[in-house]
Amino acid sequence: MASKTRVRQLVVGTGLFFAMLGLFVSDVSGQEDGVRRYLYVAVPGVRNYLEYGGHGLLVFDIDNNHEFVKRIPTGGVDENGKPINVKGVCACAETGRIYISTIKTLMCLDLVSEKLLWERSYEGGCDRMSISPDGSVIYQPSFEKDHWHVIEASSGEVIAKIVPRSGAHNTVYGRDGRFAYLAGLRSPLLTVAETSSHTAVKTVGPFSHSIRPFTVNGRQTLCFVNVNELLGFEIGDITTEKKLHRIEVQGFEKGPVKRHGCPSHGIGMTPDEKEIWVTDATNTRMHIFDATVMPPKQLTSIVVRDEPGWITFSLDGTLAYPSTGDVIDVATRQIITGLTDETGTAVQSEKMLEIDFRGNRPLRNGDQFGIGRVVN
Repeated sequence: MASKTRVRQLVVGTGLFFAMLGLFVSDVSGQEDGVRRYLYVAVPGVRNYLEYGGHGLLVFDIDNNHEFVKRIPTGGVDENGKPINVKGVCACAETGRIYISTIKTLMCLDLVSEKLLWERSYEGGCDRMSISPDGSVIYQPSFEKDHWHVIEASSGEVIAKIVPRSGAHNTVYGRDGRFAYLAGLRSPLLTVAETSSHTAVKTVGPFSHSIRPFTVNGRQTLCFVNVNELLGFEIGDITTEKKLHRIEVQGFEKGPVKRHGCPSHGIGMTPDEKEIWVTDATNTRMHIFDATVMPPKQLTSIVVRDEPGWITFSLDGTLAYPSTGDVIDVATRQIITGLTDETGTAVQSEKMLEIDFRGNRPLRNGDQFGIGRVVN
């Protein structure tokens, strides 16, 4: 009798072990029952160049080797019907909406019906915006002018205006929704806005030159910024408002670039905040740094298929998406595929993010910026 009881315990224990192992494997692989992961790519996402994927919102199946799924029609055309530059993309799975800005307008699409809900123009045009975590508010920069509009995301109505006079360009909403970070092309200072009052409350810097792409960590204590003339990045302390470090890429030289006018135009943190990836247009590379030490330590580089001008990551941090359309396995540093549209054309865009669905309902969304996601 004791022997049979022992056998039953062993069987049950073994079954529990494998069940737990199965849960672990499922968790680390990023797969969930009934959940599909998609990459949404807004084009033309490199200036107004239609040769990199045409016009619209392209959807790729992350779980099926990034196969092309569909092209969703969008607005964003000039008076002659010609598509114009896409400047940014953001989404909120909770509200089921995705937003695309161009140099002239901001448009809102429903993620389920895929219909264009509205498209509005704003004083001074539009640049790369960011949305609050609850999807209620968008901080929309003008097109390199003095101001940001604060917009009600459901309707597109302007509810406030912030005027740093910095040449409005890039925007990051903090993970907890309390602050938004505003960078302009004509200023070495990163403006911090308090979102409860929609007012600028402080600046971080000055950095060595005007700020280009940037990112922040999840706790919003550090910012990592590209600046003009630097192959690399600088680091600022958001709490003390001071610049901490200047990191120059070693082993590579600056040189001519096709776009953006600066050597590094694109920086992102892996979601676990263990690495920083920075673009190098001249040498067509992504440079990877160890962010677990301060200042970060250069680790390795990856050659990509064209000049990179942006970088973001999958929600689980296993995949890196430079704007070149290469899809990189973060762990192995290997390019595993490249984005191509329904015609087989290689797709490039600086405006893309992940959106996951359960059935036909949006479940969660990533961000166009490679932002840190560690909040504790």
